[in-house]
Amino acid sequence: MSKVTVIKIGGNIIDNATELEQFLTDFSKIEGYKVLVHGGGKSATKMAQSIGLVPQMIDGRRITDAPMLDVVVMIYAGQINKHIVAQLQAKDNNAIGFSGADGNLIQSVKRNHPTIDYGFVGDVKKVNTELLATLLETGIVPVFSAITHDKNGQLLNTNADTIASELAIALSEVFDVTLTYCFEKQGVLQDSDDDSSVITEINEALYNKLKSEKVIHSGMIPKLDNCFNSLSRGVQKIKIGHHKMLQNQTVLHTTITL
Repeated sequence: MSKVTVIKIGGNIIDNATELEQFLTDFSKIEGYKVLVHGGGKSATKMAQSIGLVPQMIDGRRITDAPMLDVVVMIYAGQINKHIVAQLQAKDNNAIGFSGADGNLIQSVKRNHPTIDYGFVGDVKKVNTELLATLLETGIVPVFSAITHDKNGQLLNTNADTIASELAIALSEVFDVTLTYCFEKQGVLQDSDDDSSVITEINEALYNKLKSEKVIHSGMIPKLDNCFNSLSRGVQKIKIGHHKMLQNQTVLHTTITL
């Protein structure tokens, strides 16, 4: 079975031009089929503020009203996505940038929450695995922004960690998939103030224990929830850490197992 590496990069890498360049160099050297998923960093917030919009967040999740949706589509699917694609082309990776609407690759449904109106935020329902596999097999490196659609003409702002997870799950029907979350830290930390306190392996039992002890909290919880969901649905391996691990297996990082 052919191997696919699905990698999601965090916003703090996107916000740092030097770090992004180094990441894309490491990513470009990965052999075999690969998929890149990116979020938006702080660019969408800066753009929104520059035109007088006030970004709203609840529990770390962005509220996306109609004006804010215009901004995130412009920044995520436009500026950031095409900048990454151009840099990968310069590194001899034949990348194409996608939103979920392109080729009906990722279909979502508008989030329906009992108490919070998140606006135009999508939850992934379906991945066009056949087309995605065909793209990979023809030598394309897909680069996904965090924008999907509902098949009724509506674009939706969608969590990039979830997109990476759902793409990895879908591709695991056809390929042997490794899902990697790259961000500015070396991995999941025992102590958030100590960058060297990496927990090298987390299984579900340890995860539940660390959550109850509040060692793992806030934004790391949805990320790890996505990880265990992916493993339970066919993804072979998941790693979290700094992009240096992409080309150096000895670099400290966290491996997630069931």
